[in-house]
Amino acid sequence: MKKLLLICCLFIGLTTASNAQGPKIVTDPVEKAKGLQKQLNLSDKQTEKVSAIYKESVEKFDKIKVKEHGNTNKMLADVAPLRVATIKKIKEVLTPAQAVKYDKLIKESKSSSLNGGWSDGWSSAAN
Repeated sequence: MKKLLLICCLFIGLTTASNAQGPKIVTDPVEKAKGLQKQLNLSDKQTEKVSAIYKESVEKFDKIKVKEHGNTNKMLADVAPLRVATIKKIKEVLTPAQAVKYDKLIKESKSSSLNGGWSDGWSSAAN
């Protein structure tokens, strides 16, 4: 169950929280978009678009979870393309400067002890 929670958090674009606050896992798409807004200085319009992308990803992930009956290994295979697509869609909303910062956030989350290596594949779309 713990692995399933980690997968869920990571597929929707787990970004690192402020170092002062320590790591915080946010799963709500709207809150997640607001967090990214603060980290990347997104406009309100960009934040709305990112929120919609996260919502769509959550819906797709839920379908994968049902389809695979929570089998973590099977879910990982199905979630990988969803992660890549989610990152790509988010980057399309960003300015070039924001995209550079987003790439850095993705790489930092990949090395985060929270994900335990589960985010492999996130950075492939970021490059």
